[in-house]
Amino acid sequence: MPSRATTILTLLSVLIAGQAKALDMAFDLEAHRGGRALLPENTLPAFANALSMGVDTLELDVGVTADGEVIVSHERGLNPDLARGAGGTYIAPPGTPFVKLRLDEIRTYDVGQIRPDSAYAKQFPDQRAVPGTRIPTLSELFALVRKSGNSRVRFNIETKIDPNHPDETLDPQAFVTKLLGLIEAETLSDRVMIQSFDWRTLQLVQKQAPKIPTVYLTLQRGLGQTVALDKATNWTAGFSPAEHGGSLPRTIKAVGGAIWSPYFGDVTAALIAEAHELGLRVVVWTVNKREDMVRMIELGVDGIISDRPDLLRDVAGEKGMTLPAGTPVAP
Repeated sequence: MPSRATTILTLLSVLIAGQAKALDMAFDLEAHRGGRALLPENTLPAFANALSMGVDTLELDVGVTADGEVIVSHERGLNPDLARGAGGTYIAPPGTPFVKLRLDEIRTYDVGQIRPDSAYAKQFPDQRAVPGTRIPTLSELFALVRKSGNSRVRFNIETKIDPNHPDETLDPQAFVTKLLGLIEAETLSDRVMIQSFDWRTLQLVQKQAPKIPTVYLTLQRGLGQTVALDKATNWTAGFSPAEHGGSLPRTIKAVGGAIWSPYFGDVTAALIAEAHELGLRVVVWTVNKREDMVRMIELGVDGIISDRPDLLRDVAGEKGMTLPAGTPVAP
């Protein structure tokens, strides 16, 4: 018979292994815009590629058209670096907002290839073009996932609303009502997270669909800064971190968030620990370099959003994490 010490060591090993497995399962490997370094962003070919390789979550962005269709797009309107008309010519900036276009009008544009020589093209030189690709609806993405047979993958859906440009989208209430109505009709509420830099939409989601986790996006630097530690901004729905000790985690917890999603350059081990103590998950964006992925995982983040889900899978695998299974599907 094994000694008492051996039995205790065995039990400890099982316990540690179980904890490691639980932590491993908690890690969220997210394909940013479907993995835009690989295939055209926010398109069915990109999402099909991500599903086929295996990710935990499809990260995407949505807008609403003039005729009330929820479409998948990062921009609030046609992107001059992506959208080509019937003659093959890229549109002139700034691009018409979707709220002023019907779905059938939007469908006439090809978004399967980045404008050559643009800054965007230089950012993702290895992206494989798929000419003829159209902007999909959110329902079409849901149909693709069902077609793949993947009953596990989640959706991290960003509401593309800018409080500084209210004329370019529906108002927050109308936007959220339309989005939540579609998600409920598709019976996918239990697989969805709603994220936004515009915290007004998250507050509405919490009131109208309290079981859907809300993801509070933040950026603390540069021209695109959305939050400040000493005051409320146009993005934070009137909430000020100054009223919560200058702490973003404490602010997000207080206003009802489930996940804090900061720019990865804004996080520290101390901030991650503080968020965890409050019961918040931390999912950072957008991490594309191996060394940054390694550093974020070692800091203890709960997930990473990446344009390179293939590379993130490699890094996570090297760290001993169980990788999500792929479900091969064609767009």
